[in-house]
Amino acid sequence: MLHWQTRSEDETVAIGVQIAAILPRRGAVLLRGNLGAGKTTLAKGIALGLGAAQPEEVSSPTFTLVHEYGSPVRVYHVDLYRIETAGQAASLGLEELFDRDALVLIEWGEKFPGLLPAGRFEIYIERGADEVRTVRLLTSPGP
Repeated sequence: MLHWQTRSEDETVAIGVQIAAILPRRGAVLLRGNLGAGKTTLAKGIALGLGAAQPEEVSSPTFTLVHEYGSPVRVYHVDLYRIETAGQAASLGLEELFDRDALVLIEWGEKFPGLLPAGRFEIYIERGADEVRTVRLLTSPGP
């Protein structure tokens, strides 16, 4: 497990760039944390680190559910916060996204663990006192 601490949005983006260097170019990454923890800010840094988008181009896909970044697409950013059932989540075409040659960042994916691939990375973001955030990167067990 790797971990970092961040005290600002800029530091969180910079940590995302560092994490992008560790992640594979293809796979799934579950971004976990409470509302406002910094999941989308970290996604900005990961997209930047992969050369898929500038931070100002990355926004929360809460209402659109899936954003694509890069040409060709190198990062899919998915938000399942507003999704209520596994059927609704599956209808987004997650399986097809996981088969593409891209990194799939998923916010609120822990709501539907049965839809997530084994061997994914998981990033936990916790907001503590004085807005200090702890970011932890782990991999889940394979099949």
